[in-house]
Order: sequence, then structure tokens, then C-alpha cells
Amino acid sequence: MNDNARLVSKVLVLDSNKEYFDRIKSFCDNNNLVGLKALEDNVMVILKSNVDLGAILLSENYRGDVCGGIALAREIRDIRPELPIFLRREHDESLADLPEKEQKMFCAAYTINNISNLKAVFDKSIFSLVYPNVLVRGITEITLSALKSQFKDVEVSTESPPYIVRDRIIYGEVFSLIPLESSWCRGYMMLQTEEDSMLDMVKMEKTHMKVDGANFRHLDHVIGEVTNLIWGSFKNRFISDVEKYDHFNTQVPILVNHKHKYISFGSEDPQLCFKYKLTDTQDSSKSPLIVYQRFIFNLNWSPSDFKEIQASVEELVESGELEMF
Repeated sequence: MNDNARLVSKVLVLDSNKEYFDRIKSFCDNNNLVGLKALEDNVMVILKSNVDLGAILLSENYRGDVCGGIALAREIRDIRPELPIFLRREHDESLADLPEKEQKMFCAAYTINNISNLKAVFDKSIFSLVYPNVLVRGITEITLSALKSQFKDVEVSTESPPYIVRDRIIYGEVFSLIPLESSWCRGYMMLQTEEDSMLDMVKMEKTHMKVDGANFRHLDHVIGEVTNLIWGSFKNRFISDVEKYDHFNTQVPILVNHKHKYISFGSEDPQLCFKYKLTDTQDSSKSPLIVYQRFIFNLNWSPSDFKEIQASVEELVESGELEMF
């Protein structure tokens, strides 16, 4: 089987002890984690925004208060209950002395001297799903090609490496969903973007649509076509037409809360996320269009059964991609 992709996950570090920052950063760097810091007054604003996260590292005495971290954890649980919280304690890595209700708010506890012990917990809670490298690389190639085919006079790039998220936050106002099903996966692909930014692209004729008085309804065609192109290429590259697998009837509800920009696929598993940036090559002052892509394998995930479909020489000649000398 192919080597597994080295993915990263963003971690929000909420710790008031600056003396420990270097050790926390070192732990993050050594374990494929991207540490993010927030000003104390901005923590709740950040958590209520569209920042996608894999976990939170929180100190028990946050803001210099002996119980500051416990109190903040209660607030975090109300708005981001899906995010695992790791509590840094001063002397005891156990949660046993806390009331049972408070223990349940945390995924694990640690002290700065045994922070390395968190690796096993992160591997289980954040990096629990294995993604073959050829799949991750292939998704990026397929999506870049699809975006480039639907937009013109723009530079399309991946703004960051693929990463793992545990949150369920919706980015922007426009998103598409399409099911993926094979012998090795069952779930969904989701594309997310902001309506105004996408609409600006249509109005500035950066797409192949020619419309007068473009409105939000015209975005259906653009994001729908990109979604279909990615799905078609994904199917051709990773799902064989002759593949034999059982058709399961099991489904789970997909729940959307528009007020809180929240979507749930009925699974606690982390999701594979990609971020793409479309920059206007003719006007650098324009803000880029950001497109988020998520893969949610909430119904089945069996990477040991995954394989990339290799095209034969005959097929490539027939399609015109190769010519005989």
C-alpha cells in the first residue's frame, strides 16, 4: 500500500505561561500540529469565527486564575462541543480530583514535563484516520484542474497543506455536497465559499458564464459544475466501474444549523480538509476567492482497500493523451 500522507492539524494554544511556549511549540512541530495563539480578549471571538481547528491546548490557570481554564472550558463546550480540549495542569496529569461533570469536558490532562505523552492521545483522537498519500495528492491535482477549468484570468493555488479538522463549522454562505461511495469509502465531499466573493467573480467575468444582473442563483451553476468535475475525476481515478461492493442502506441524518454555521454528519471522526485560493491576475487589489474542500467519510472508511486506477497505454492512446511513434 502507498505511504500514508503526512497531514497537519491546527491547535489553538490558550496558555498564559509564556515560559512554556517554546516547549509547547516544540511538541507541536514534532507532531504535525500547527499551533495558533490568540489574545486573551479575543478567544471567544476566534472560536465563534470560521477558524477550523483540530483541538485546544488549555492551561488550568488561564488568565492567572486558578480555575480560569475550567471556566473557559465550559464556555468552549457551549459553542464548540466537538473540539477536544487538553488541559495543562501544574502538578497532576490526572483529572480524578475534578467533579465528574468537569472531567467530561476534557479529552486528557497533562503537565508541561510530560507533554510528550499527549502524542498517543492526539494520534487516537485527531490522526485516527489514515489517508494514503496518492489519494491526498490526487485530490489536490483533481481539484486544481477543476477550478482552473471554470475560472479564467485567475491564479489557482493551494494556500496550505491538507489538514485534519474536528470542528463542524461552515465557512461562508455557499456550500455543495456530493456523496462518495465505493468498496473503501462512503461519505461526502463538501465545497464551501463566500457568496459575495464568488458573485464578484461572476460579475467580473472571471467565469465562463455571461449573464446580466448576476445574482446568487447564478452561483449554483459555477459551484455545481466544479463539484461535478471533481466527483467525475475522483470516480475515474479512484473508483473502478468494475469494483464489487455491497450497497448498504444505512444512512445518518445530516443536520445544519444556519444560525451557528454548523453542520453535522452524525460522526465524530475527523475530516480531511483542503484550502484553495483563486487570485485575480489582472487586479492584485482584489481579495482572493477562498474555497474550502472537506472529505467526510462518515459511513465507511477502509484505506487498506484503496487503490489508484492505472490507465493502460491502449486507453491513453485511445483518449489522445499518448500518440504512437
